[in-house]
Amino acid sequence: MQLSFRGARIRATLLLGSFLSLTCQAQQPRLTPELNKRLLLAAQGSVVALPGLLTEKLPVISYNKMVLPGPQYLISDDPEYIRVPEGMAFRETVTPGAVRVYLYNVNGVKTPAKIDTKIAALLKNTGSRPLHLRMLKFSSQKPTTSYFFAGKQGLADYFAAQPDTAIRTVQPGETIAIDPAQEKAIVKYDELVHGIYEFTIDETAEISVIQTTADKDIIKAAAGITTVLPGKSKSGAGRGVFGVSNYRVSADSVIDTKNGISQIIVADGRHDSWVKGIEGSSGAIATLAGNYGVLYNIDLKWKSSNGQGLALVTWNARSDNNQWCGAMANTMIASNGKFKGGIIQLPSDKLVTRKAPEAVLVQLFMPDGAGEEQTIHLTYSPPGASCLPTPLVFIPVDIK
Repeated sequence: MQLSFRGARIRATLLLGSFLSLTCQAQQPRLTPELNKRLLLAAQGSVVALPGLLTEKLPVISYNKMVLPGPQYLISDDPEYIRVPEGMAFRETVTPGAVRVYLYNVNGVKTPAKIDTKIAALLKNTGSRPLHLRMLKFSSQKPTTSYFFAGKQGLADYFAAQPDTAIRTVQPGETIAIDPAQEKAIVKYDELVHGIYEFTIDETAEISVIQTTADKDIIKAAAGITTVLPGKSKSGAGRGVFGVSNYRVSADSVIDTKNGISQIIVADGRHDSWVKGIEGSSGAIATLAGNYGVLYNIDLKWKSSNGQGLALVTWNARSDNNQWCGAMANTMIASNGKFKGGIIQLPSDKLVTRKAPEAVLVQLFMPDGAGEEQTIHLTYSPPGASCLPTPLVFIPVDIK
């Protein structure tokens, strides 16, 4: 999973970038008439060239962050690349209630040869009574080497998912694949298995992620695998059960178009710290570098004291960090504006955005005729496979 590269070096680059953005004097680039026109004419989700406008030194919007009630949150992304033909990358215990599982693992077997494998997230009923599983949100992509596609489409599918009426029954001691298609899916070398699963259960259970060779039944193979592979490799955001699955973010003040361009930054490790959890196999404190899979429910007040509208764009701010940061792809939910509110793939006109001067238009919010305050609602989650942060930039625009 990408932060500013395919591994742990992210922490240094993220902290350095955030430090510079805090200590350098805020700059206000000039929105020329030509750039203003580009924003007004752009389609929602499209890439727009804004030369001279995008910088991490833009004024930062301060905000309050509150933990919202949410499901038990688990992520399997350490080791991200499973290098052995057969092994357990992740194992955690969950209690009755709601559970969110983020699966992000890659077939990394290349010694003595590259081979096909199977990778799946499994659930074992460790209770004494039948367990009933009901899927609330289901997002699963076929194994792919297009990590950006998996991250972007994975969020889009998750946001669009509706609760399933079907209930699966798991007998005491029985193990099932959370995503039945993964039992048979063949994963080639360097392919990512990506899934976000949110469900309810009524008994204690064990969640594990297993890799086995392509010729084996993965449920049967799991019975013979008892040891969790070492983590803390050169790749991966983290693994364990984490104490936060949902945040509510609200700005400390009203955004006013008369004050110029500003940005809100989440999931950067400084303005917004990484969430903590426990890794069950070792009992150690776990850090989720990137806060992947955590939902940010963002509510911002804004007004137009000068009759301008407010364009919201995002961009790949860490494109120059190293070879892994050359692109970004995301999906968000935004409230109504010039365009109908809802799920927006970013970008929508191509797979990824690259680097400045490329921006992606999320929404264009129109001013209230009387200059009254309005509310912007956004749902954001750090995009898997992309470097972080992906700032949300608010640009006042002349709409006449």
